[in-house]
Amino acid sequence: MAEIIKPEGSNNFIHTIIDEELQEGGRCYGKTVHTRFPPEPNGYLHIGHVKAMCIDFGTAEKYGGLCNLRMDDTNPAKEDDEFVRAIQEDIRWMGFDWGDRFFYASDYFDTMYDLAVGLIKKGLAYVCEQTPEEVQKNRGDLTHPAVSPYRDRPIEESLDLFARMKAGEFADGAMTLRAKIDLASGNFNMRDPVIYRINHQPHHRQGDKWCIYPMYDFAHPIEDMIEQITHSLCSLEFENHRPLYNWVRDNVDYEADPRQIEFARLGIDHTVLSKRKLRKLVEEGYVSGWDDPRMPTLCGLRRRGYTPASVRNFIDRIGVAKVPNVVEVALLEHCLREDLNQNAPRAMAVLRPLKLTVTNYPDGQTEQFETENNPVQENSGTHAISFSKTLYIEEDDFMEEPIKGYRRFFPGNEVRLKGAYIVRCTGCVKDADGKVTEVLCEYDPETRGGNTPDGRKVGGTVHWVDANTALDAEVRLYDALFDDADPDAADKDFLACLNPNSLEVLKNSKVEASLTGAVCPNSYQFLRLGYFCVDKDSTPDHLIFNRSVSLKDAFKKK
Repeated sequence: MAEIIKPEGSNNFIHTIIDEELQEGGRCYGKTVHTRFPPEPNGYLHIGHVKAMCIDFGTAEKYGGLCNLRMDDTNPAKEDDEFVRAIQEDIRWMGFDWGDRFFYASDYFDTMYDLAVGLIKKGLAYVCEQTPEEVQKNRGDLTHPAVSPYRDRPIEESLDLFARMKAGEFADGAMTLRAKIDLASGNFNMRDPVIYRINHQPHHRQGDKWCIYPMYDFAHPIEDMIEQITHSLCSLEFENHRPLYNWVRDNVDYEADPRQIEFARLGIDHTVLSKRKLRKLVEEGYVSGWDDPRMPTLCGLRRRGYTPASVRNFIDRIGVAKVPNVVEVALLEHCLREDLNQNAPRAMAVLRPLKLTVTNYPDGQTEQFETENNPVQENSGTHAISFSKTLYIEEDDFMEEPIKGYRRFFPGNEVRLKGAYIVRCTGCVKDADGKVTEVLCEYDPETRGGNTPDGRKVGGTVHWVDANTALDAEVRLYDALFDDADPDAADKDFLACLNPNSLEVLKNSKVEASLTGAVCPNSYQFLRLGYFCVDKDSTPDHLIFNRSVSLKDAFKKK
């Protein structure tokens, strides 16, 4: 794995806060820093989650602390054990470990219920019988407070109704439990928010035990308190919810003092990171699944050939800030190129093969050339490639009538075959429709292995494979799933922003014989073409390669 590059001055504003709190007299003086990563198991993790993952686990690592993995399964809708397993796999793939600190929020339902009862007894919560539509109608505005006709309901009556809600006597939406805070608050999250609702849907772990479920804003601080979290690090959309987090923390009967700190979430151009939208892409067949290599999910990135080091370097380079921003996907691709340039072995492949015949090469003769596995990695060794009279080159490496500046095959031009000989193009063969089916050339035997005894210069170098030993392969050329830079904008239909050319499948590509036995997730640099990885569905009899990223680095050129 490539070294993870940390930018200078990597101490971010969160760590500055923690440093102060660890000082003598600080809130956390003498304590172990304890964070948590709390994904909801209703989908697969995407690269936006990786930022939170790196902040949560990375902060614990920096301070020699602890980080819990907690499944935030307080909502029974669309939660599934499949997602739990996938989340664990993705976190391990990223190089993080939670040890024995694996929890489910649903394990705390009994405690949450008891704490909610405690709030009712204190006169800080009440059962409300308004419908969701009535609550919305009566929420007020900046100059008018919200209204609830049930706010002064007697404590004993609310206790009775809440117990009956738990017992399943009422239909979904018939009642809610609301915190009694401030109906005139300028922060609408504090206008007596709902903290429990009725939902008769079975839970993926609790089954039919519960038909009332806590709202996230109530459950979140309690989960942190139970687990003795010192720093609850979450994305910026929860900033306006922090007063409610603090209210719950300070008013329920539980001794703990977690602190919520918010950071800007990750935005990437030409990408959507909404779990709802990603689910729509999968369920309506716009992609092949959650691990489609065009998806920003971690399983999709992994299948495309991204490495944990490249993803973590990307997260480190964008840093941690309070101000939202959108990062160019070119930076993510740049981080992958850096890693694969250092670690991926080289090979030759021809994606759109065109027959090349070396007319003066002896019939039936074959010879071997040694080519380096990785020129930027010392002691990477070499491997053999075969050469014969019949080869394959790329279709676009020949032009019968070349454009200005074209330096590859055209009649009369000399070209260097990578690692082999200098050849001179002598013509071509066409079919009845005038399509070129074969390129003809003659080789200079004195130029073997790049030798040029007469010192002549050759303008172009072309990759190739030996037609006699080359392997058949399917190659999938992936591009951005969206051709709009901001498909997630509120005024756009993200489906209308889909790139119709995000995938091209080439069925008849050829790769050099050294790739026999190539297995997933091995990655290679195909010379002059880009970086490619072996797909999970590849077999020895049907090799499949996915393009991870091209060789061109748009980010470095800016």
